[in-house]
Amino acid sequence: VQLQASGGGLVQAGGSLRLSCAASGNILSINIMGWYRQPPGKQRELVATITSGGSTNYVDSVKGRFTVSRDNAKKTVYLQMTSLTPEDTAVYYCNADVRYRSSIYATANFWGQGTQVTVSS
Repeated sequence: VQLQASGGGLVQAGGSLRLSCAASGNILSINIMGWYRQPPGKQRELVATITSGGSTNYVDSVKGRFTVSRDNAKKTVYLQMTSLTPEDTAVYYCNADVRYRSSIYATANFWGQGTQVTVSS
C-alpha cells in the first residue's frame, strides 16, 4: 500500500491550495483518511480527518478555512485550503487506516511522503 500526496507549493498569504493524496495497492477498504502537518521546528499535528462515511474533524486553527473531502472510488483524500497564512507553512502528510491484502488480510496505518506548503507574507 502506498499513499502519494501532491499539490503543495508556494502561495501568498490569503491564497488557496488544494492537496490530494491517492492510495494504491491491494486495498480492500479505507476507514479514516486525514491530513497532518509539521511546521518548521515543531511536532507533527493533526489538521483534519474524514471517515469513510464522510464525517469530518478539524483542528481549531483551520476551521472555516480548510475543507477535507474524499472520493472513495478513487481512494483519494483532498484538502482544500483557503485564506492561508504564514502559520500554515509546513510539510503536509496524508494518513490512512487501510485494510489490505498481502499474504493475509491486514489493517494498518499508512503515511504519505509529505508535500511542502509555504505561505509567504
